[in-house]
Amino acid sequence: MQILVTGGAGFIGSNFVRMALTDRLPGLEGASVTVLDALTYSGNLANLAPVAEHPHYSFVHGDIRDTGLLDRLLPGVDAIVHFAAESHVDRSVRDASIFVETNVVGTQRLLDAALRHDVRRFVHVSTDEVYGSIAEGSWAEDRPLEPNSPYSASKAGSDLLARSYHRTHNLDVRITRCSNNYGPYHFPEKVIPLFVTNLIDGLDVPLYGDGANVRDWLHVDDHCRGIALVLTGGRPGEVYNIGGGTELTNRELTELLLEATGRDWSAVQHVEDRKGHDLRYSVDIGKISAELGYAPQVPFAQGLADVVQWYRDHRSWWEPLKERAALQ
Repeated sequence: MQILVTGGAGFIGSNFVRMALTDRLPGLEGASVTVLDALTYSGNLANLAPVAEHPHYSFVHGDIRDTGLLDRLLPGVDAIVHFAAESHVDRSVRDASIFVETNVVGTQRLLDAALRHDVRRFVHVSTDEVYGSIAEGSWAEDRPLEPNSPYSASKAGSDLLARSYHRTHNLDVRITRCSNNYGPYHFPEKVIPLFVTNLIDGLDVPLYGDGANVRDWLHVDDHCRGIALVLTGGRPGEVYNIGGGTELTNRELTELLLEATGRDWSAVQHVEDRKGHDLRYSVDIGKISAELGYAPQVPFAQGLADVVQWYRDHRSWWEPLKERAALQ
């Protein structure tokens, strides 16, 4: 199988590529992978260094909005796995324009190119944030979309575009919606890598509001296994939630990170809550479990311990990123 992975130098995309090329994803053994990435601030070729010499890997520096480039790349591609997106909520609150350009316009151009070149499968990777906020219970895939941030609104727009290309053009589109990912190579503006790197450097960490916001945590390896299951066995036109099954308040998560790094609550600075901050996310994974046999394999306690150790061992990866972005 020849797979084009957009955004493959980012956190989740690069993990998918590394797992695919080392035959750790079900049904994708022996696949060839071309990565298309614009290498914006969160894209990093160092994420792909472990597979850079693999004979079935190639990298193209470019933008998913570049239709000429897409027309050169897509002939012969069997499947697209579309990770490329702007994804940081705080940045979208400050300026939503690039989120609309990349997440909506970029997805539309990629879908059109897939049609032109008869790509057989298109997996659109999305987020549980498109559902909005849920006080109790969990979202099934037929839940109406009620996004509350410019980021999640742009992802909801791209989801609906992707769905429409299946209904209108019969393009084989499959949509995944994941809960909060964690793992190695995670750009240090997101909560777990930001907190870990700050705490091991003796710096404070910012906790929004009272820390009562709840997220379901999903190890990136489990997410990528779920995406592979959808790519190889999912039904065209369907949406599949992918979750980790570990719901924590941000305060509870902070407590675990303090314990893991030997710090205490004096390192926590309570900051003004984010505008439109969703209280709780929770996805129902019954559909993907029943249809495709998905189940999370990485226990959260072990996964979190491994991640903390990874950041301790890979200062040379994250320190330049934080210096360049002045993140703390």
